[in-house]
Amino acid sequence: MAGVLTAWFLRQRGAKVLLLEADRLAGGQTRNTTAKITAQHGMIYERLSEQKGELAARQYASANQRAVEAYRRLVRERKIPCEWEDCPAFLYSTQEEDPVRQEAHTAARLGLECSFTLETELPFPVKGAARLEGQARFHPLRFLGALAEELEVFEHSRVIAAEGGALRTERGRVKAEQVVFTTHYPFINVPGLYFLRMHQERSYVLALRGAARLKGMYYGTDPDGVSLRPCGDLLLLGGGKHRTGENSAGGRYRGLEEQAERLFPGASQAAHWSAQDCISIDGVPYIGPYASAAPNWYVATGFGKWGMTGSMVSALLLSGLLTGERDPDGAVFDPGRMDLRASAANLWEDGKQAVKGLCRSAFEPPRAAVEALTPGHGGIVEVEGEKLGVYKTEDGEVFTVSARCPHLGCQVEWNPDEKTWDCPCHGSRFDFHGRLLDGPAQKGL
Repeated sequence: MAGVLTAWFLRQRGAKVLLLEADRLAGGQTRNTTAKITAQHGMIYERLSEQKGELAARQYASANQRAVEAYRRLVRERKIPCEWEDCPAFLYSTQEEDPVRQEAHTAARLGLECSFTLETELPFPVKGAARLEGQARFHPLRFLGALAEELEVFEHSRVIAAEGGALRTERGRVKAEQVVFTTHYPFINVPGLYFLRMHQERSYVLALRGAARLKGMYYGTDPDGVSLRPCGDLLLLGGGKHRTGENSAGGRYRGLEEQAERLFPGASQAAHWSAQDCISIDGVPYIGPYASAAPNWYVATGFGKWGMTGSMVSALLLSGLLTGERDPDGAVFDPGRMDLRASAANLWEDGKQAVKGLCRSAFEPPRAAVEALTPGHGGIVEVEGEKLGVYKTEDGEVFTVSARCPHLGCQVEWNPDEKTWDCPCHGSRFDFHGRLLDGPAQKGL
């Protein structure tokens, strides 16, 4: 979504734009989104006000609400059939009133149409909710498809190397005056050092039939809170988040199923899937120049759980920046920032995880023998003196891969919910054959 929107707005400004797609358009994170178009990003505004100051918090609120309006304007002006629905967005808690009340008041002070309420459509009691007006939901792939028709796109053209304006793909070379990386997680490690400034998280979604018919979108702020979003006759229930590579016990889908049984008795499951999100160390996306050592490179990454508005914020900001205009709200997203007050705890945690992953690869002994693996499960085992990732199917067939992530060498871990090998350091993912699913790695195991 970020790539298509940025390319589209640049083209509207008269630029000649080529969009390079590693696989199929919208085949990555965009197809897994719950597609909430909202400036309400969890409990963010009180935190931003305290850690970064009133101006930065106001810039963040303004940029994201303008993103909501930009989507609305595009859909209406171009008559895009994408199941657009205007609706309010809610933050809710079943445990605490005061933090939600304070978040609502802070969001309102920053210019958002937000209010505290005890009234919701939810079929269970809440201690309080922050209601934000003027938000929306849509079908992201139908919206994206309409815009992509106007662009020059090369699919199956993964960029595997970049030097200045020269890009090398698997199918040929491209030269450009300016390059924008909207690759979810940047694969160029130096300059920029984004692998030191982000981690990735997975979360899980159930599509339910026969659940409550809601009009608004809801995001739970409690530790076990769930996300709720209507989609036609279905209700999307999301949660179960964890750092990528830290789910060896599994059970995330089962946990959501238990939530669904408790909250919506009698509902049935129509589908389930998972998504991956890049989390910056201070919770604010990186949008702007890639690095001072890489002139004419730009980046959009670290959207957290809010990729729809993050994509539009990026497109508006970058299309202006590349054509000589500066966005008044752009400073808060500057990729060159380093706010230790807002980032220290996450910077420490990200570094600790990377060291742990590297140490596992170098020093931790294998955990089992192939014979000891339960059918349907995977694990790190020793095969002929080599430490490998091994998956054994229900029929007893064995698949082996290197246990070392090709990105920076961390040891991958088995995710039983998805039957994938996930890197706990930087979030690359691979299927049990070793095929690449998610970057920043550029090749399979």
